Amino acid sequence: MRWGGGRRSGNIEDRRGLGAAGVGGLGAGGVILALVGYFVFGIDPSTTLNAVNQAAPAQQQEGVRGAPQDQAAQFVDVVETSTSDVWTAILQREGQTYRPPAGVVLYDNATATGCGTGQSAMGPFYCPADQKVYLDLSFWQELAEKYGAGGDAAKAYVIAHEVGHHVQNITGQSDKAEHLGVRGAESGSVRLELQADCYAGVWAAHAAEVSHGEVVLEPKDIEDGLRAASAVGDDTLQEKAQGRVVPDTFTHGSSEQRVRWFRTGVKSGDPSSCDTFSAPRL
Repeated sequence: MRWGGGRRSGNIEDRRGLGAAGVGGLGAGGVILALVGYFVFGIDPSTTLNAVNQAAPAQQQEGVRGAPQDQAAQFVDVVETSTSDVWTAILQREGQTYRPPAGVVLYDNATATGCGTGQSAMGPFYCPADQKVYLDLSFWQELAEKYGAGGDAAKAYVIAHEVGHHVQNITGQSDKAEHLGVRGAESGSVRLELQADCYAGVWAAHAAEVSHGEVVLEPKDIEDGLRAASAVGDDTLQEKAQGRVVPDTFTHGSSEQRVRWFRTGVKSGDPSSCDTFSAPRL
């Protein structure tokens, strides 16, 4: 994946090195994040909840905002900026205005969010309450070593997926999930996640065009993105974590579904093809 010359907007909030400042108070958001940790990454919810409960309340600290200096964070900056450029152009054609996320928060181990306490064990996530994406960069190593999905394109897929949730939030797509079940193979959660996968594919389809060739995903890079989508399917993760697959507890969709919807976005480049809420087949 080529990205070194890509534009950087500096929409990064760097909390690395601040420790768990601001962590404390479980709330409903903490419970949600604990469930995400279990159903997506196979983490015992008690591990997450105990860590949250043991953390002392503290006033949330603001991280350093702006363009980061280290290469790993610069990559996140370039990809987030690219997603914003792509979605600005797409929504503008549809007569809508795109508002970028309030920031991508880079943190270590745990941090306070508008949705409760976020922990690195939960993986990257988007919080609709504060409209920020949260990412512990140690996840890249886990993605490569534990799930066999390394490379810059796999990382970019993850970021574009989380930004996809932001697009859903500001365009009202997230509201559709509230009227459906929270869990299960046909739930609103699964439909929302598969749509975000498709939106990540839409970004990949337009990245080179919008960046004038500065951010480019080659066919091999798309395959890396597909590998990442497959690696984080509910069935694959459940099989690894507990040795069996329980579709009634799916929250993100199977590996086959995640790959297929990401590929749909790449091939069409059109967010209207990502209507998982009306699709006869997920």
